[in-house]
Amino acid sequence: MKKKAISLLLASAMVVSLAACGSSSSDSSSSSSDSSSSASDSSSSSSDSSASESASADTSAEKADYHDILGDTGITMVVDGTLTATTDSGQAELVEQWEAAVGIPLDIQQLDHSGYADAVGRLFASGDYPDVMIMSADMFKQYEQTGLLWDMSDAYENADFQSRMTLPAINANLYTDDGALYGFSPAYGNGCVSYVKQSWLDAVGINADDIKTYDDYYNMLLAFHEGDPDGNGVNGDTYGVVAAGFVGSEAPYINYLPEFWQDAYPAILQDEDGVWYDGFQTEETKAALLRLQQAYQDGCIDPETLTASTKIAREKWFSNDQTGSSGVLTYWAGTWYQTLTNNLIKNEVDSDLVQLAPIEEITSSWGGYLNREAPVWVIIDSGDETRNQAVFDAFIETMMDGDVVQTLWVYGAEGVHWSTEAESFTTNPGTENETVYEYADGEFHLKQSPTDSNTVWSKNLIDPALMVCELTNGYVSQTELQAAGNEFFTENCVDAPTSPSSETYTNESGTIYDAKLAAVTSVVVEGGDVDAAMETYVATVGSIIDQCLAELNE
Repeated sequence: MKKKAISLLLASAMVVSLAACGSSSSDSSSSSSDSSSSASDSSSSSSDSSASESASADTSAEKADYHDILGDTGITMVVDGTLTATTDSGQAELVEQWEAAVGIPLDIQQLDHSGYADAVGRLFASGDYPDVMIMSADMFKQYEQTGLLWDMSDAYENADFQSRMTLPAINANLYTDDGALYGFSPAYGNGCVSYVKQSWLDAVGINADDIKTYDDYYNMLLAFHEGDPDGNGVNGDTYGVVAAGFVGSEAPYINYLPEFWQDAYPAILQDEDGVWYDGFQTEETKAALLRLQQAYQDGCIDPETLTASTKIAREKWFSNDQTGSSGVLTYWAGTWYQTLTNNLIKNEVDSDLVQLAPIEEITSSWGGYLNREAPVWVIIDSGDETRNQAVFDAFIETMMDGDVVQTLWVYGAEGVHWSTEAESFTTNPGTENETVYEYADGEFHLKQSPTDSNTVWSKNLIDPALMVCELTNGYVSQTELQAAGNEFFTENCVDAPTSPSSETYTNESGTIYDAKLAAVTSVVVEGGDVDAAMETYVATVGSIIDQCLAELNE
């Protein structure tokens, strides 16, 4: 990776602001429903402005052959767990095939998923920069104003893939007010739905169709804790729901426990008139904290939720030993419907899952489950416009080529993750879940996972159901569960609130989150007074919040 000058003040601010912002979304980018098409006009209106035209004329680079510019150094890419082709599951073959198709070297630096933002903060503070990297929407808004990211508006607007765009609004929404574009999203955001184990519902005599209100939901969690849903003969050794934290460190913050937060949004957001305010300092948030407090005390929520990562939460949920597990896991829609089912099968646990429709309180307040803002790919500004353009052409342009390279990012490496050659294989042989797959020569299909012969590979970096540009080679593979999951989420989701972006928020978001987490822990885990916890929160970061709001509402 390249060294790039950065002030000590900015470096310190980056580490502090991102200290608590580990990405979990990207399991999902893992993950991700469509923004409104009306927003697609924003790019044209902003890029048509005279200021934008002037900036464009000053910064546009003459398009050159990226092989001549990057041939010796190649591209360094930083990514989180969004990339499922890890070093253990075919990453070497992925890189080999990408390099053969693009014609330059590629160095993938895959950082730990749950601590991704922390690692990025340390990376940037050291001055060691990649060429391209993935960022959550929240991270992106923080870095957007730092001067570290390259304005790719000209490159994007003149990209060959524009003619194949099916969801232009996703990236149109990323433009700044002055027409700059510092990131590109190859897919829309997605969100989480609440999955419930059917066998647990059967064990406690509850019908999922009857779970319509918060009281219905809460009584189901109580039954999962007080009864014997895992069938081991012991009451009270299971929980209702497990999650990766009581409140998220990045937008949309409430997606792992939406039923409890229902009408609250514990972050800075805009009201109907466009005025920014702190959603944490509201009566709705106090009510949510008291709901969480009661659920924690009643055993409805697994206590490990306080410190669990997404990996810990989901692995405990589908563990072979269901003692200490939970009946509900709110997690990413679509592809994860299949992945969670596969893991239950793998661990010999009843795999029948129900996707729970949003309870009435969620529907009446938000309109449905929240569809997060899409993660983006950014290019670190090298100071050389010709090189920046070359990085765009070699990485982002090819990512959406509709054919060979896009297939690599969507499905993985040929012969490792997918194939068009005739073959047959069997998963879970000798069990009730045994499945035989047979494919004729020339038929596109996904192969067995490189790390688990009893599961079939599903995707690589980009979810095939969420792409903003379609593949032109006709390669399509989606299981019935994936299709059902995407359809269910699309029918039951609304876009999450827009994330804030201001200088103070960029520098202090980590401090704000720490104060928020302290208040949540005090009330929910320690059983403290909610008003006292809120007073401490205001005393700790109230002035910082006020400064953020002043900047946002200018």
